[in-house]
Amino acid sequence: MRTGRWVTAAVVALVLVAGAALWAAATGVGPAGADAAALREAVSVRTPALTTVAVLITNAGGTWAMTALACLAGIALWFAGRRADAVFVAAATGGAAAAFSGLKRVLDRPRPPEATRLVVETNESLPSGHATMSIVVIGSLVVVGWAGRSASARVLMVLAAVVWAGLVGLTRIYLGVHWFSDVVAGWAVGAAWLAVCVVAWMRWRA
Repeated sequence: MRTGRWVTAAVVALVLVAGAALWAAATGVGPAGADAAALREAVSVRTPALTTVAVLITNAGGTWAMTALACLAGIALWFAGRRADAVFVAAATGGAAAAFSGLKRVLDRPRPPEATRLVVETNESLPSGHATMSIVVIGSLVVVGWAGRSASARVLMVLAAVVWAGLVGLTRIYLGVHWFSDVVAGWAVGAAWLAVCVVAWMRWRA
């Protein structure tokens, strides 16, 4: 019971953090005040080589790429007899895509000025879909790969997931297609949704 309460409390906390991040980004208060400074800094450090790397990472961490990875993982899990895990990965991924797409339409925040953008994006800015999907898809794979791993392997899995999500989010700022607060909100939304999915998955398996 205590574990269940701690998990529930953690989920509630993450949902509140996600809500706060979205509110701050949408209203331009709090951390969102760093948006202009972050964009200026990103533009100032651009180099051709760094831009090439950023584009590669952002493409690999995009919605379609992450969805394809989730589909492949889900199919593999399904045919391996791990159907609950397959459904978990699929539901987490599909729900994340629906969540960030819906929030973009509702909040309707413009992206940074076109003059600062290095790649083409046409939809709304808040939250970052790349940031959301990188957290949810890679995070869900960490969850289904958790059992039976050593402590060191688990640490490496978590670190790899955090580094990947961080890099994907930072490339969105570097490429000038997202504000800093868009990315933070995307990470928060992704973490909150993943936490909700993990709780549902744990209860289903129990």
